[in-house]
Amino acid sequence: MPQCLNLANPAISLTSNSSFSQPWRHTTTSICFSTHPSRLKRIWKGRCCCSAQEQPAKTSSKSPGKKEKTESDKVDPVGFLSKVGITDRTFAQFLRERHKAYKDQRFELYSRFIDLKEASSGYELMGMHRHRQHRVDYMEWAPGARYCSLIGDFNQWSPTENSAREGHLGHDDFGYWFIILEDILREGQEPEEHYFQEYNYIDDYDKGDSGITLDELLKKSHDEYWEPGEVLSREARLEMVAKLYEQFFGPNGPETWEELEEIKPPEERYKEWMEKQKGGSDGEKKPNYEVIDKGQKFDILGIVGDPVSAEKIKMKKPPIAYWVELRKGRKAWMEKYFPAIRHGDRYRVYFNTPEGALERVPAWATYVLPDSEGQQSCAIHWEPPPEEMYKWRHTKPKVPKTSLRIYECHVGVSGSEPKVASFNEFTSKVLPHVKDAGYNAIQLIGVVEHKDYSSVGYKVTNFFAVSSRFGTPEDFKKLVDEAHGLGILVFMDIVHSYASADELVGLSLFDGSNDCYFHTGKRGHHKYWGTRIFKHGDVDVLHFLLSNLKWWVTEYQVDGFRFHSLASMMYTHNGFSTFTGSLEEYCNQYVDKDALIYLILANEMLHDLHPDIITIAEDATYYPGLCEPTTKGGLGFDFWVNLTIPEMWLWHLENAPDKEWSVTKIISLLVNNQTYKSNSISYVENHSQSISGAKSFAEILLSNARGDLNPSDNTFRASSLLKIIKLITFTTSGCAYLNFMGNEFAHPKRVEFPMSSNNHSLALACRQWELLNEEFHKFIFSFDKDMMRLDAAEKILARSAPTVHHCNDSTMVQSMGVCN
Repeated sequence: MPQCLNLANPAISLTSNSSFSQPWRHTTTSICFSTHPSRLKRIWKGRCCCSAQEQPAKTSSKSPGKKEKTESDKVDPVGFLSKVGITDRTFAQFLRERHKAYKDQRFELYSRFIDLKEASSGYELMGMHRHRQHRVDYMEWAPGARYCSLIGDFNQWSPTENSAREGHLGHDDFGYWFIILEDILREGQEPEEHYFQEYNYIDDYDKGDSGITLDELLKKSHDEYWEPGEVLSREARLEMVAKLYEQFFGPNGPETWEELEEIKPPEERYKEWMEKQKGGSDGEKKPNYEVIDKGQKFDILGIVGDPVSAEKIKMKKPPIAYWVELRKGRKAWMEKYFPAIRHGDRYRVYFNTPEGALERVPAWATYVLPDSEGQQSCAIHWEPPPEEMYKWRHTKPKVPKTSLRIYECHVGVSGSEPKVASFNEFTSKVLPHVKDAGYNAIQLIGVVEHKDYSSVGYKVTNFFAVSSRFGTPEDFKKLVDEAHGLGILVFMDIVHSYASADELVGLSLFDGSNDCYFHTGKRGHHKYWGTRIFKHGDVDVLHFLLSNLKWWVTEYQVDGFRFHSLASMMYTHNGFSTFTGSLEEYCNQYVDKDALIYLILANEMLHDLHPDIITIAEDATYYPGLCEPTTKGGLGFDFWVNLTIPEMWLWHLENAPDKEWSVTKIISLLVNNQTYKSNSISYVENHSQSISGAKSFAEILLSNARGDLNPSDNTFRASSLLKIIKLITFTTSGCAYLNFMGNEFAHPKRVEFPMSSNNHSLALACRQWELLNEEFHKFIFSFDKDMMRLDAAEKILARSAPTVHHCNDSTMVQSMGVCN
């Protein structure tokens, strides 16, 4: 698509004469490992040992559904270096050493867990969960604690009422605590006949409510499921032992050691036994199993069995249906029990530590009130009844491999009034606007629970909870579901580089020790932001963070993550150092190898379990290999955020008159280095340009009026420059484009969260949507919509890098050709 821009006379025309197909987006295959905190023991996998005659012939046929390994799946720790033209030997050696450390970390995970799927499924066991056997289970990791109990509304905040028992079911060697809250039997009700009685808490009635007894169910399974001879009663089993004894010693065999004669050698007895098994007719086959030791090394896992019977058992489906039939429904449970902890009850976890007694908000809590009306923070037990649970209505939209048009937004400041907006208000008012504007994805910041609202949501306190300022978990599910119904993907900012240093509601000093989730000493504290740095090399911390990623995808069906401020975790100086571009800066003593390995594991887990997931890296240091496959030495991200573009435009707006702009330098920065830009997200403004002290570009242009122009001409100048900046950036983007909420119509005011410097005012913590009715803002918005429609029709973002045909600084004219 030829395009010509004249910065001196900004009359802009958007034309196109062809359409192009979307290029593919790289995805990676990965090796999985995983975790199970309640068991925490090695899982051994047995193998079937057969005799040489029984060994199956090796075949090259592939298992159905298993993908054949390709050249790109082969692991090469330095594979991407030749692609991007890096020849530095020191950096190549660092990548090899990092890969070795990665394999060691993976081995440590294997020593505790099964695969990455289980390692990232901790939320299924940790925290508060209702068990099918009329109880609630609670599990927490606090290795520094000596005693653990739950306190809350349900037990009048007593630290001794519900505590973990010592031993296997209460506290293990890894520091995991397990507490059971038994439902309370109602007056006049009889205890369960069977301790294993289960309930279905969702449906009012279940099969077990029909009154079927255990004996009837066992008889039913015996008649329908098992074949004759597969199930033996206790008497039948004793009869089998007596019959076997009679076969060995005869009908009048010895009954004492004194009567026992000398026993023949095993080989001789085995031959005699095999002869008896032949039966009457000649040529009858011998039994298809062996019971004699042929001198092989003893292996408890290498059991020689009957392959025919084994195959028959494998073909049978587990008789779970009969077990479920005994389960009773919600109505039966409500009639028989009071819940041990009710939906909406407040609770905290109580620890006795070497430093004294502590009360903490559980680390895996899914709904938290961080500071409720000046009261102490607490978790909320979230177990809504079936009629209040949100029911998903829409399927996920198809994820575009390219042409991502991302609308970045913050729920709290999305309203037009000076107050904290809610999930429901965002769903009803902002989502339709995003759809109308032509964007196909939203990126939510500040969704995860945080106590300090002025931190924009980046000082996270509770990683598994949505922010209670905006609504409930069900409200957020509705937001995601409605976005999917409009064909809009939902990405969220995830902050795993650091955490809030708050002790009462956050993870800092969680169990009284300084090294539970975070590094000790200076390394455990961010150099400038007062936050804590995760101990990414610890298996249990990895378990927590990987599970957190999978939780948001599984529970809330989000479509991707933007990993915030990777420099804070990848370097011990937290990225606050001068970077000259030397590769030595990416592999020296200040690089945190454990953090890099975590990012590799996170990307492998997400892309393996959720192939359509999108991961975005925000790294101000532009670490080499951000978007390269993990099998080729990269970190495995799909996209990276190009931070240089808005910085370049901001410098020009604040430091150079528009008549003196160098078109050559601008285009050079936008177009050059396309090796990395193929996976970049370009933008003119994101939240960083508009939040807390900074100014939006519209505010800068409208406030810097030229004295030689009248007000209407100054407005036209501001409008034209904004359009040119947007269009040039958009057409030179690398696969994706981002815009912060309100900047699509040139919002003239910055965003400022309530803090002490503004007397905690919410005056600027909102968006002036009414400006869309004014001519200046309406025209800017129409132009932004035209850009989005152009990409939807012609896939501008999906095309290869533009070719610069002409660039003249004196006339300020540039011409580029965009080809497939």
